[in-house]
Amino acid sequence: MTQLIAKNGFTGEQTPTVHMEFIQHQVGRPEAEGLEAVESYHRALFLHQNGAELERCQQQARIHQERLSHLESRLQAMNGRLVAVDKVIPAEVNGQADTQPTMPWNAWDVAMFIAAGLGVVVLLAFGVLNISFNLLESGLVTFTESPFRAYFWAALLPVGALAVKVGWDLLESTKARRVYLWSSLVIGLGGVIVWLAAYSVVYPTLSRSISEQIQTLSVFDAAADSALGSGSGPAAKWIDVITVASQAIAEIFLSAVLGIHMTMLYLKHRPVRLASNPLFTQLEEERRSLEQTVAEERMSLAAAKGAESRLLHQLEALIAYAKSLFQKESALLKDQAHQRQTLLNQLSETLRTQLDTISNGAARNHTLTEKESAQ
Repeated sequence: MTQLIAKNGFTGEQTPTVHMEFIQHQVGRPEAEGLEAVESYHRALFLHQNGAELERCQQQARIHQERLSHLESRLQAMNGRLVAVDKVIPAEVNGQADTQPTMPWNAWDVAMFIAAGLGVVVLLAFGVLNISFNLLESGLVTFTESPFRAYFWAALLPVGALAVKVGWDLLESTKARRVYLWSSLVIGLGGVIVWLAAYSVVYPTLSRSISEQIQTLSVFDAAADSALGSGSGPAAKWIDVITVASQAIAEIFLSAVLGIHMTMLYLKHRPVRLASNPLFTQLEEERRSLEQTVAEERMSLAAAKGAESRLLHQLEALIAYAKSLFQKESALLKDQAHQRQTLLNQLSETLRTQLDTISNGAARNHTLTEKESAQ
């Protein structure tokens, strides 16, 4: 009956075994032939139990190695492409690459930039206040009951100024921007001139004293006088409308022009701007993805090779253990044969001694007998 002795110390899905009976059968053979037979038998026995797993590990290692080689070649090519691509590129300004150096800021430009900024704030603030005060003085119920509504209505003025400024930003042609700027300046200055004219018409009436106002009063031709001299006629109302409208237009367009001037000063002294290269960003993302995939493939390859190495070392350990048992059994057999030979030698020596003793005693008895007969 075949005896399979499972030994501890081996790890695996199937515990390697040593065929003791086969080893005992090989003990009588020459040592070299016996060791070769024990190795071949236990190798075949191990592959019979773990051959499928060992082949699977080898194939997985081969697959991962081929995939890893392909990925590493792609990663190397990707790194070569990244070397030839700039990480940042100049940003475009007005359709051209922003590569030209700009002038440093000087005291005059800084002062003009600050003055323009203050001018924008002052124009918009006073424009909102003027419109809101006119709305409050109109006597409308909606504004007298809730004065904040007047400020909400007046908020359209800064929004309109910003819209005029954005219109200039949307233009790409230098000529179109220049025409747009001068047109806005002309409209703003025209509003100022109209406002001055309307103010000049109203100012004589506003500058009169109370006594002068009483002297100008007359019961005759009241309609004609009120149309020009008083503040309640249709002409006065139209002058009021023209004054408010021209003032709002001037504040909107002049604040927009000042904002455009601030933008031009900034563009004159702006730093050279660099932006991320989209091609480099895309290649960098692909490189990182490839590096992660390569790392995963290396771990998979290491796991496959580790499993293969574990099985191969189990095979080597099993063969070495089987050879050690064969050598042990051979040594025991030789020792037993030596002991038997020694025992046989001792028995033969004892028997020889006893026979010699018996032979010597018989010879002495024969000699004594001959002597007695002779006497």
